[in-house]
Amino acid sequence: MTAVLSIVSAQAVEGTPAKDSFQFTAKLDIGNGERSCTAALVESQWLVTAASCFADNPTQGFKVAAGAPKLPTIATIGRTDLTRNTGSVMKVVELVPRADRDLVMAKLEKPVTGIAPVNLGFNAPSQGEDVFVSGYGRTKDEWVPNSLHYAKFSVGDTKDGSVNLTGKSDNAVVCEGDTGGPAFREADGRYELVGVNSRSWMGGCLGHEDETRKGALDTRTDDIAGWIQSVSSRDLLKRSNWKYAKHIASGYFTGDPASNSKRRMDMFVAWEDGEATLFKGADHDDPKYPFSAEYKLESKGSYWKNAEAVTAGRYSDTGTDGLTVRWANGKLSTYTHVDEKGFHEEKTLAEPGSWWSHARLITSGRFSANALRDDLIVLWEDGSTSMYTDTGVNGVKKETQLTLKDDGFKNAVQINAIEYTGGKTADLMIRWKDGQTQVFPGGDTKGDHGRLQVTPVGYHWTHAAQITVGNFTKPGGPLNDILVRWDTTDLSYYPNVTPNAIPSKDRGPVGEVQLVG
Repeated sequence: MTAVLSIVSAQAVEGTPAKDSFQFTAKLDIGNGERSCTAALVESQWLVTAASCFADNPTQGFKVAAGAPKLPTIATIGRTDLTRNTGSVMKVVELVPRADRDLVMAKLEKPVTGIAPVNLGFNAPSQGEDVFVSGYGRTKDEWVPNSLHYAKFSVGDTKDGSVNLTGKSDNAVVCEGDTGGPAFREADGRYELVGVNSRSWMGGCLGHEDETRKGALDTRTDDIAGWIQSVSSRDLLKRSNWKYAKHIASGYFTGDPASNSKRRMDMFVAWEDGEATLFKGADHDDPKYPFSAEYKLESKGSYWKNAEAVTAGRYSDTGTDGLTVRWANGKLSTYTHVDEKGFHEEKTLAEPGSWWSHARLITSGRFSANALRDDLIVLWEDGSTSMYTDTGVNGVKKETQLTLKDDGFKNAVQINAIEYTGGKTADLMIRWKDGQTQVFPGGDTKGDHGRLQVTPVGYHWTHAAQITVGNFTKPGGPLNDILVRWDTTDLSYYPNVTPNAIPSKDRGPVGEVQLVG
C-alpha cells in the first residue's frame, strides 16, 4: 500500500457529498499547499489525524517530532462546502504524536465554537461492521473538490493498532488528501470515532486509474481513546477564570447510565455572569485530567444569574442525575436530567415567593437507606436543618426536622453529601467558618455523637469558595473525592478522602491534585 498523501489541496473520500452533521471533519493545509490532509475534531481545541501527514518522508515512516509543526499548518473546521464562508479557519500550533502508530494530536491556536466534536469510541470495530469514512481528498474526476465527501466501508481484519476497510460500493475509495480522515460508526444517534485513514491502494482515484485495488488501512483509535482524551483535555479547565464560578455540582449527567462504572463524574458550573457549563467526566485514569469535554449550556446573562443554591442528585429512575435549584425569588425547581444538550424535565417544587427563599444551603444524597432516589438536606437561615426524602417523587412534602434554630449551624459555610464512612447511606459533610470540616455519618446532625473531623480549626479551607464531592479519581469509584474552587483562580481536588486518609488531628486531606493554578 502507498501512503495517502498529496501535494495538492483536496476534498474527500470518493463518494457522496457529506452532510453538515459531519462538520467535525477538518481540512488541513500543510506548508501553504505543499500537502493536504484530513483530520477530525475530538475536542474544541484538538484534532486527531495521521502522523504521516507531518513526516519528512511519509513513504519512509510516520515518525514526527512533538511540538510546533515544521511546516505552517492551517485547519478548516465546520465547512463541508469549501465555497461557503462558514466554520473556523485557524493555525495548528502543536503536535503530540503517538509513538506506536500513524497518529498525532494537533492543537489549534484557540477552541472552535458551534461545532460538535466527534465522540470517541471505546469499543473495537468488529469484522463486518459498517463505518463511515469522510475526507477532503481528490475524487475520481476532481483534483481539488469543493465539498467534503463520505462513503460507507466494511470492517475487515482488526489488528493491534490498525484495521482494514473495504468500500461498500464501487466509488468508496480513500484517495490522496484523505490521509488522517476519520472512520466512524453511528451508534444511538451519535458518531463514534474508530480510526483515522493511514494508507490506501487508491484504485479509481484521479491519477490512479490503472489501479484496481481499493482497500484501505486505518489506524485504530478505540484502544487509545483514553490517551486521546488525556491529551485533548489537558488545557480544558485552564480556559476558564474559576474566580467567577458561583455554583459547582457533580453528577453522572452525560452518557449511557450503564457506563457510569467506567468513567468519572461530570461537573456542572453556574458562573456569576449567568453562563452555565457542563464538563464531561473522562473515561481514563489520569488523575490530572478528570474531565474530557466542555459544553456551554447557557450564555452570559441567562437566568442562571438568579441561582442562589444548586445541588445535583438522582431524581428519576433513568439512572442519570439532575439538578435542584433554589432561585433568588424563592422558587425551588428540579431538572430531572441534564446533559450536553441542556436541561430537561423541569419540575417546580415550590412557587416563587415561597418559604424556600429562606433556604441558605442545600445538598442531595442517599441519606435514607431505603430511598429509591436522593434526599434533600436543607440548612435554613435560622440555623435549623431539615431533610426531605425521595425528592423526585414526593416533591418537598416529606420533611424531617434534623436540628432546631440556633443549634450552631448558622456557622456552616458549605454542605455536601459524601460517602466518607463506607456505610449504606451517604454522610453529610459541613465546612464551617473557622476552617473546620466535619462529617456527620448518615447525615445525622442530632448531637455531636459520631462527628468525624476532616480538617481542623484554622485550616486553610477557610479559602475554599466552592466545594463539591464526587468521583474524580477512578471510574466507578466512591463519591469521596473533594473538589475545591479556591477564592483565587485555583482549582484542585483531594482524592479518596476517608477517615484513614486524615493523618492527624492537625492536618487535612493529603494527596491534593492541582487542576488549575
